[in-house]
Amino acid sequence: MSTTTPGTEHPLRRSTDPDRLPTVSLVVPVHPDDGDADWLLGRLPPRVSEVILVGPSEHGDADVPHAGLLAAAGDYIVVMGADGSMSPREIPHYLHYLESGYDFVKGSRFIAGGDFTDYPLLRRLGHHALLRVARRLYGQHLTDLWYGFCAFRRGFVDLLDLRPNGYELGAELVAHALHYGLRVAEVPSLEQPRRHGPAHPHTVRDGARILGTLLDERPHNVLPRLAPGALQQ
Repeated sequence: MSTTTPGTEHPLRRSTDPDRLPTVSLVVPVHPDDGDADWLLGRLPPRVSEVILVGPSEHGDADVPHAGLLAAAGDYIVVMGADGSMSPREIPHYLHYLESGYDFVKGSRFIAGGDFTDYPLLRRLGHHALLRVARRLYGQHLTDLWYGFCAFRRGFVDLLDLRPNGYELGAELVAHALHYGLRVAEVPSLEQPRRHGPAHPHTVRDGARILGTLLDERPHNVLPRLAPGALQQ
């Protein structure tokens, strides 16, 4: 897949060979408390031709999903968690939007057809605040930043410079996609209960890292949106 220089409008758009379906790689960051991935692997749709499980490093540190993304060979790459809260049976819905011309497709629990089972009040308040920041910085009206279920074209990986993983990987990917002007679509997703007990999110830590990523990736033309009259004074 060819890409243009960063900052060019829709750098990943390309025409596909009508006689060949794009191949699909699934990258799954696996955390120590996720349990095994057998449940997920047994429910993959036929379009997924490659699965890459990315676990903790030998030192017990957080994994680095970028390594898994770099190893993926598919034309399309899907990223989802291994804890059972995201259903692999939703993957064809994400692929449909990529094949319809979108560059980056992300799940949302907060649009019609989406839902969630366990979202503490503090985390909801933090998420709402981060959405307001993202909308002011990028001029985009997204509904779900924290959810790590997404799909994108292979060329997007060449634009990434991810930090060591936290639970905010989904937000990092979204911030990069917005930074480079990719055409982003949100699709409804049903967040299910984890298969191995409740999650233990680090709301303040994760929120602070997401905020830092949003600020780091902000576009150069953000000033007119933050202060519309500033350039006229």
